Amino acid sequence: MDATTIRLTELAHGGGCGCKLAPSVLQSLLADQPMAAGFSQLLVGTETADDAAVWQVDEKLAVIATTDFFMPMVDNPRDFGRIAATNAISDIYAMGGKPIMALAILGIPVNKLDPATVREILQGGASVCAEAGIPVAGGHSIDSPEPIYGLAVIGLGHPDRIRRNSGARPGDALILTKGIGIGIYSAAIKKGALPDGAYEEMIASTTLLNRVGAALAEDPAVHGITDVTGFGLLGHALEMARGSGLRLTIGMEAVPFLAHAASLAGQGFVTGASHRNWDSYSASVTLPPGLPDAGRMLLTDPQTSGGLLIACDPEAADDLVERIVAAGYPLARRIGTATAGEPGVTVTGGGVARSGQKG
Repeated sequence: MDATTIRLTELAHGGGCGCKLAPSVLQSLLADQPMAAGFSQLLVGTETADDAAVWQVDEKLAVIATTDFFMPMVDNPRDFGRIAATNAISDIYAMGGKPIMALAILGIPVNKLDPATVREILQGGASVCAEAGIPVAGGHSIDSPEPIYGLAVIGLGHPDRIRRNSGARPGDALILTKGIGIGIYSAAIKKGALPDGAYEEMIASTTLLNRVGAALAEDPAVHGITDVTGFGLLGHALEMARGSGLRLTIGMEAVPFLAHAASLAGQGFVTGASHRNWDSYSASVTLPPGLPDAGRMLLTDPQTSGGLLIACDPEAADDLVERIVAAGYPLARRIGTATAGEPGVTVTGGGVARSGQKG
């Protein structure tokens, strides 16, 4: 067997956060699991499907713990490792914390991948951890039929600065920090149809650490944060809406998209996860009349290492967007509002006015 001829994406039935179980399936599986009641120091558990668990140590210190792993969405092993590590670390930043160490999670079909390829995956993940200023302090590996890589990550934060997905308040503005379309790009990769420059655009987005979340948590004008991953923008907005007991309204024309996302979606390059996402939560989402299927698929597109969705004081929103852009997130946009009402998401408009630049 010549391992150099094997594409990583050919070894996996899905890739990136598109591998996640559909929201409805996950909800069903967790329905009869015991809640973590009786642990007074557990500040954040499973109650609102938040990004990480948080345990309060004392008045000034909380430990944040998360894990995330998936199968490859790209064929370059180093890029796969980088994307998976960036995605896993994001959960710590989404809670307003700072990561301190990671443990590697590795599943490899040992009869299909050569050791050099596996080392590149691990080196890619370690390079991102080094960028975040944390060590890969250990891990666990298994022989598996499909390649799997990710991290368990531990972080720290101040209990008063933990930002939950349930923290949105009536009147809040909504900000999104990265462009949408990663799942669409990954679907195009599998068909060899990604336009020139799009791969570099995707890697730049998926390997951009969401470290701005830790800085935003220090601002009292920021009330809630979550990261947008496998359930798509609508799915994670819905989790915020349900957790906060509010209605979120998102302007389609305000959402930032990757440069080729709309055109590729229109050509049918969407993932199966996008359809599963819509089937799971469509009853709680109102779309604008006449929105084409491609527009809906953009909003349900599973993001891998996506951006942060932020709920904040509306008077501070424009200044926060400027700060986020200046911090290295050029597609950050103000995309909507939170209001009192039945928990759910309403999308207005229908155009795709904001997108990234090619390359």
